[in-house]
Amino acid sequence: MNIISLFSGAGGLDLGFEKAGFNTIWANEYDKDIWETYEKNFPHTKLDRRSITKIPSSEVPETLGIIGGPPCQSWSEAGSLRGIDDHRGQLFFDFIRLLKDKKPLFFLAENVSGMLASRHSAALENIKTLFKEAGYTLSFKMLNAHDFKVPQDRKRIFFIGYREDLNMKFEFPTGFDKKRYLKDVIWDIKDTALPAKEKNYTNGDLCKLANHEYAIGTFSSMYMSRNRVRAWDEPSFTIQAGGRHAPIHPQAPKMEFVEQNKRIFVTEKKYLYRRLSVRECARIQTFPDTHKFYYKNVMAGYKMVGNAVPSYLGYYLAQKIMEDMKSLGLADENNKMIKAAS
Repeated sequence: MNIISLFSGAGGLDLGFEKAGFNTIWANEYDKDIWETYEKNFPHTKLDRRSITKIPSSEVPETLGIIGGPPCQSWSEAGSLRGIDDHRGQLFFDFIRLLKDKKPLFFLAENVSGMLASRHSAALENIKTLFKEAGYTLSFKMLNAHDFKVPQDRKRIFFIGYREDLNMKFEFPTGFDKKRYLKDVIWDIKDTALPAKEKNYTNGDLCKLANHEYAIGTFSSMYMSRNRVRAWDEPSFTIQAGGRHAPIHPQAPKMEFVEQNKRIFVTEKKYLYRRLSVRECARIQTFPDTHKFYYKNVMAGYKMVGNAVPSYLGYYLAQKIMEDMKSLGLADENNKMIKAAS
């Protein structure tokens, strides 16, 4: 089943959908720092590098589904919180524009939980209304990736819609009781990470495992305001896009409380405190080791990994969508679409 991907980033969501049996034929990403990573990991997909605002609907392929995560910084609790008043927040409208014009059978849009803040309530309801007015039966929910075999606490919201004429509504899967933790995914590489070179330039091929290198440098007072260490038998903190805010490796003890908004590293164990490597973050985001990230500075690697949708979470949502599409006999419609395009 052919789909297209918008705001594709490093392709975490795309990986999940492809694992579920979908085929990403066309993708769009405007950030030039990501192009090489996406194209080398998805060589079969045509990547359009233009801003989505500059792409006419007529130049986007016919598709059974549209997936993507419009940029989240303007909605993020860690960002400006300007939401729809920020031009990045307005990119939802281009997502909806393509929905209206291409009329795929389904869509999935992901964003940060900060979108649920009361200050954004009117904008959020407006976006929901626009999805419905575009002709879709909307399902909306906040999920924690940890419930879907992702070893981190990561809360994100999802808009998933089925075209109204399908007379079907997406039902979110309930997740799994059995959870995965840090020891399950990064224990075997705990002793082989390299510190980044001066000014956080990459070690390149010196890394025996691609991207297994961590950012160096001091820690801000904001970073030191609370504990940043999760133990081996816990899920990771949310993997963020900023490398300076990457969690501390679980080999270190929890940070000591000094006073309100101030913690310190345990003095006699200071040598154990390092940031998680780019590869460790990627594993926590459930990227396979075969998915290589291309960058000159490790901070760009952290950004790509942290902005991604965990591929496992994408997979379990995509798997449910695939089941629903197959139940309607839509594999035949997909085959007709492929023949018409050729």
